[in-house]
Amino acid sequence: MSDLGVSAAKAYLSTAQAMSGAAGQSTQGISGPGFGEVLNSAVSSISQAGASAEGAITNAAMGRADLVDVVTAVAAAEATLETVIAVRDEVIKAYQDIMRMPI
Repeated sequence: MSDLGVSAAKAYLSTAQAMSGAAGQSTQGISGPGFGEVLNSAVSSISQAGASAEGAITNAAMGRADLVDVVTAVAAAEATLETVIAVRDEVIKAYQDIMRMPI
């Protein structure tokens, strides 16, 4: 699971714990990375996956890597990008739902 997936799972767990807690319980014990940190981590993981794929392609072009390494690196970069896009879509959907709520 990517760093983004782990961060998203931790955020979901802490939110679920806070919402399911009994009335009067304190939620001060809940901590974790902020949204900006999670977003920064996602962007850096995309960048790292892309750089890894580019490096594998360059090495294959120079005859220093197998085609399997290239395909694996490109597939990993694609999976990372698809994950980030899916999370982005869910964040946008949640924002739109919040904006539609009556005041």
